[in-house]
Amino acid sequence: MNVLLKNATIVDSTNKNLHLKKRDILVKNGVIDKIASKITPPNKTKIIDYKNLHVSLGWFDSSVSFGEPGYEERETIENGLKTAARSGFTDIVLNPNTNPVPDSSSDIVFLKNTAKYSVNNLHPLGTLTAKGEGKHLAEMFDMKNAGAVGFYDFKRSIENSNLLKIALQYAQNFDGLVHSFPMDTKIAGKGVVNEGEVSTKMGLKGIPVLAEELQIARDIFILEYTGGKLHIPTISTTNSVKLIADAKKKGLDVSCSVAIHNLFMIDASLEEYDTNCKVMPPLRTKKDIKALIKGVKEGVIDFVCSDHIPMNIEEKRVEFDNATDGSLGLETTFGILNQIFDLEKSIELLTRGRERYQLQTPVFKEGEIACLTLFNPEEEFTFTKEEIVSTSNNSMYLGKLIKGRVFGVICNNQILI
Repeated sequence: MNVLLKNATIVDSTNKNLHLKKRDILVKNGVIDKIASKITPPNKTKIIDYKNLHVSLGWFDSSVSFGEPGYEERETIENGLKTAARSGFTDIVLNPNTNPVPDSSSDIVFLKNTAKYSVNNLHPLGTLTAKGEGKHLAEMFDMKNAGAVGFYDFKRSIENSNLLKIALQYAQNFDGLVHSFPMDTKIAGKGVVNEGEVSTKMGLKGIPVLAEELQIARDIFILEYTGGKLHIPTISTTNSVKLIADAKKKGLDVSCSVAIHNLFMIDASLEEYDTNCKVMPPLRTKKDIKALIKGVKEGVIDFVCSDHIPMNIEEKRVEFDNATDGSLGLETTFGILNQIFDLEKSIELLTRGRERYQLQTPVFKEGEIACLTLFNPEEEFTFTKEEIVSTSNNSMYLGKLIKGRVFGVICNNQILI
């Protein structure tokens, strides 16, 4: 496959010689063959010459759910990866949000094999506990050898403190990354939205910020005792940022992420009772958003993720209390991120994070394998159902202004535009 990108603006702050320069880029047989001011294309070369074409290293998302196996009506792996590629992501970490959950090496092999020939790369998480039930550790070592990049009972907190302690100690034997969802279920109770003025006004049970922060404080204390590697996914409160900042100052090996919607939308967005805005952790307040954005800028928060969770219509078109948590996020992550931060910061956030999962980071230079995302950062449009690539339609961003159009990706010696 030969592809020539014409007059593309390169966005790569790690490469001062090319950053924000316009260049022609020739990709031959999946490798960046030449980068120059002007390149005459060889025969049988696909030429991409789009208005305001920008190119960066391929984007990475640390929290994506599909449905297969078990929930194929939500999203298959094939269409989910196509959605990710159309959204600019060359690498995604797949959550164990399936039925059955992946808790053995054979489950990880199935996921890897199903995605083997895709234009982009799927990196599966295995569950931390058998069947994701929080009672006994799963086959972590075997799953790691089969290709699991970490261990996570998706959106389920590890209530048994001793189990988390043992997991962190055991995982050190093979450099495993343990995930712990930040939610004390006893404090959260039957809450469905952020506890505060909006929950009172709507007559819905609230989830206090204490539920998240208490769990994070506990997990950090355990990590300080055991050592090991801990990742806290999708934090959402002001004090959560402070707790993790303090832990990093102590030298603890802890990382965290924030979902893009928790940087963009507040709990007041729920006043229409739109179940597409029902997520976990819940949408919080302007104060929390301000603290989270500051945490991202200062590097306390390691990743901004889509937290993409497809849900079919039956799981959303019900009473708010009974609706399943989750929103689509892949298709809109760049367009929202590009409004919160400047272009350089947005691309930095989208291309960082692979090292935490022991994945190789691509390099933008001649002779290196091409792992590229193509986009126009200036195009603005209103997000509608026609823009959705996913099988499901549960997007909280419908009707929202999006800034930035993704053209597609070049990866694995394939192109999807």
